[in-house]
Amino acid sequence: MIRIRDFHKRFHAGSINEVYPLRGINLHVRPGDFVTVIGTNGSGKSTLLNAIAGAFPPDSGTIEIDGEDVSGKKDFQRAKHIARVFQNPFVGTAPEMSIAENLHMAHLRGKKKLLRLGLGLEQRERLREEVRQLEMQMENRLENMMGTLSGGQRQAITLLMAVVAGPKVLLLDEHTAALDPKSAAQVIALTKRFVQNGGFTTLMVTHSMQQALELGNRTIMMHQGQIIEDISSEEKRRCTVEDLLDKFSELRKKERLTAEMLERLRRSY
Repeated sequence: MIRIRDFHKRFHAGSINEVYPLRGINLHVRPGDFVTVIGTNGSGKSTLLNAIAGAFPPDSGTIEIDGEDVSGKKDFQRAKHIARVFQNPFVGTAPEMSIAENLHMAHLRGKKKLLRLGLGLEQRERLREEVRQLEMQMENRLENMMGTLSGGQRQAITLLMAVVAGPKVLLLDEHTAALDPKSAAQVIALTKRFVQNGGFTTLMVTHSMQQALELGNRTIMMHQGQIIEDISSEEKRRCTVEDLLDKFSELRKKERLTAEMLERLRRSY
């Protein structure tokens, strides 16, 4: 479903602000894979999702989605294939529009149809049943403005909006990080159910090692713009949170040793 070949990306190349977040990424995500993505701060996790979504072109390398080379296509040209949920519960929705209107917009994503301002009784009933799946007692509040909802409620609606049109690819960028523990658990449970029922090819960035192990059939670990581990479903079953934390500790230890070596070399000249 997703195939990334030798993907490189630098920002502000040649300046003192140069950042090199993706360094020769090679990744094959099969149809129906649910891949959790972990890594050190600044390792390129969110940048990888941005690359797939089409937020910027590659410096070199390619990205294919469902067999189509989309490397040169912008984000709006990939929108028919991709749905995304961000960390901030207030991104990706229209706060001054109602729950029903936001969901209606989501249903029309990627379709060449004019937006109908009015919603008929049949459409409203369909939306009510969709919202009922969230089990948050919002199905009779379809006229409430999105901006009046709590963070957890809004993120649940945003997740629903992401899946209703049946995207080929679902990108989840730390979508529970800004929520309180109870709301985060609700959204994670919904995520698991929607992905299982819809069979979406999914990449989910998370800082939670527990989520990384419990969700999905693969976990990739990133560091300094590269994928350094690709943990299979079988390996995940044998892996513990402590094992993942040990991997991070080893990376930090190597970074300290490298920094010390560079400092010694600098002093020797």
